[in-house]
Amino acid sequence: MKKIAVIDGQGGGIGSLIVKLLREEFGDKIEIIALGTNSTATTAMMKARANKGATGENAIAWNAGRVDVITGPLSIALPNAMLGELTPKMAEAITSSHAKKFLIPLNQEYVEVIGAAKEPLPHLVEKLIARIYEDLKEG
Repeated sequence: MKKIAVIDGQGGGIGSLIVKLLREEFGDKIEIIALGTNSTATTAMMKARANKGATGENAIAWNAGRVDVITGPLSIALPNAMLGELTPKMAEAITSSHAKKFLIPLNQEYVEVIGAAKEPLPHLVEKLIARIYEDLKEG
């Protein structure tokens, strides 16, 4: 069974939407691990039906290397993002992980991804789910 880490911070809105749509698409065929930079984000993702959840720097650093896929907003790859919630250790663990990373190009860190279309969050998450589906079919 593939393990997918959904990482989010602040209120966990993006992460909870990702978890909800992953669960709708894959049911119980995948294990979803909610990793929040804070307990509010983790709780929101757990309510959206993640299998497991953990909070904080060590939880993210520990689990990043133990999953097949990491997903969330682009901010999870940027040290000090999310108003400082995303620590450099978290960003390093995420970007150094051998897991495939599928990130949504939304952030508030003054980083613009050139070529990424500006679309509403629900459209981006639908594309994310479709890409993860393709990847799981291939692997």
